Amino acid sequence: MAKTKQSTDKQARAQALREKDVAGLREEIVSLQKAHFGLRMQAATQQLSNNNVLRQTRRDIARAKTILNQKLAAEQAAKAN
Repeated sequence: MAKTKQSTDKQARAQALREKDVAGLREEIVSLQKAHFGLRMQAATQQLSNNNVLRQTRRDIARAKTILNQKLAAEQAAKAN
């Protein structure tokens, strides 16, 4: 049951990202990168109790970058036609 909840959370986050435009995605990536940096600093100073948050944030950044690249590729393909 836990895996089902995780997969729906991932799908919900991906869907929310897909609804954003290119500028919104870029802002989201910057925001996630800042959050990830803060989490890394907490981990380095032994203040972070849940290290899985680092992995989640890193994957959220990758997810946002992937969707951004898909949107940019779709825009270029539309311009080419």
